[in-house]
Amino acid sequence: MLRRLTLALVLSMASAQLSLAQVPGAGAGSSSATLPSLGDNSELSAAAERRIGDRIAVSIYRDPDYMDDPVLGDYLQSIWQPLMAAARARGELNAELEERFAWEVFLVRDRSINAFALPGGYFGVHLGLIGAVSSADEMAAVLAHELSHVTQRHISRLMTQQSRQAPWMIAAMILGALAASKSPNAAGAAIVGGQALAAQGQLNFSRDMEREADRVGFGVMGDAGYASSGVANMFEKLQQAARLNDNGSFPYLRSHPLTTERIAEAQARAQLAPATKLSGDSQAERGKAQLLHAMMAARARVLAAPGVDGLRAMVSEARQRAATPSPLQAPASAANIRDAGALYAGALASAQLRDFAAARSFLAPLKPLTAEGQRASQTLELLAVEIDLQAGVVPPSAASLDLAKASTRAEVLTQARSLMAAQRAPEVSSRLQSWVASHPRDALAWQLLAVAYGKQNQSVRAIRADAESRAAQLDYPAALDRFKAAQALMRSNPGSADYVEGSIIDTRARQMDLLIKEQALQDKVDR
Repeated sequence: MLRRLTLALVLSMASAQLSLAQVPGAGAGSSSATLPSLGDNSELSAAAERRIGDRIAVSIYRDPDYMDDPVLGDYLQSIWQPLMAAARARGELNAELEERFAWEVFLVRDRSINAFALPGGYFGVHLGLIGAVSSADEMAAVLAHELSHVTQRHISRLMTQQSRQAPWMIAAMILGALAASKSPNAAGAAIVGGQALAAQGQLNFSRDMEREADRVGFGVMGDAGYASSGVANMFEKLQQAARLNDNGSFPYLRSHPLTTERIAEAQARAQLAPATKLSGDSQAERGKAQLLHAMMAARARVLAAPGVDGLRAMVSEARQRAATPSPLQAPASAANIRDAGALYAGALASAQLRDFAAARSFLAPLKPLTAEGQRASQTLELLAVEIDLQAGVVPPSAASLDLAKASTRAEVLTQARSLMAAQRAPEVSSRLQSWVASHPRDALAWQLLAVAYGKQNQSVRAIRADAESRAAQLDYPAALDRFKAAQALMRSNPGSADYVEGSIIDTRARQMDLLIKEQALQDKVDR
């Protein structure tokens, strides 16, 4: 909380001259067809916007509410990648932006219903949003909307209006606005006058920009294969929830005003979209997708830290579902989907409460519900391993695991932890070396690799892997410190690493030093 107050105070000092205006030439009553074309009215280069985004990302990675959950991360990526492919195919995502921007989606441990886009192609999704939407289509509607804000350069257009502000100052203002949105009461005490409102406005877009994001996002999600009804369904659901219980838990609605006109436009687009008649196979696949989403929404609700009482309520509901299960139907019925979500939540909540016997008891009735869906079945297997690891026991599946066959990130990292518990560190380090070679920005994989090397008494490699995990999260000073520590260990003990490892460490240390100097030079230029 003190850290968020500090961010808010930085914001209050930085935002004295902040005033957002409408996009030049775009009146409140103009239609989305009259909006400026891609990149118009933006003087901020893609490289400069990425630098601002990196500054913000560094602070987000350090925030205790930042969360890297491989299971939820894989689920979001399964929705995100088709949207990216559709935007690319439609010409919304040009080659320069795709190359220069991060296009990274991260999770925030927050129960509020929110999602946001940041400069440089960073996107945040609150766990509360995943737990609130009822389908992958509704989740795709949110992500497509936020993606369109970035592909249409809305953020850089707003920043162009604040061209007198240095990029580092803009980054501080956006960080402060994020902190204020997470703790409105604290922000109100720290920021006086109208500055808090102006700060929140830094993350908000004009009505015409919102309409353009609605229009472009609708096309992107449709081309990605998601149901067009997801947009209107999400709007209606969230607006109704906010109307009935407006306690400050719906910041997405405040930053994206859901007027009756916008909801009507979404409904009209859905009615005009080509109707698709689902075959039996398609209906079955949609049922499996709904089942998986129910499990992922349940996971998000548990990991959002609802408190002991909230966890116990989930366990109680799971017991009721287990006692009176719905008859199995194919494709998954609404009752089966609700059962799957409740049982998954009960198992994970029981593990959080350290009642591992209860957690395992919910896996048995959950298994037949997921039998026909490959991804749902794999998710259940990962949950069983996760429960065993939290209980401090070696998962039974570790005896027959072949880590080389793991394909998804959640499988690779969860199974790696399982094999570590089974004292099979060499297999873990071999597989993770291959993984980080193709996923160098995977900080969690680097951290697990560091542990695996440590268990094999390969200290230099362990330190280097730790340094790479810091570099993956853009903390270049910390990474340089670790690389220098590895160099010092090699000097004191020449046999601790081979020539190749030493060369890699020396090269990476020089790269980190160069990045730090470039950042310092850029800071001087910005000021």
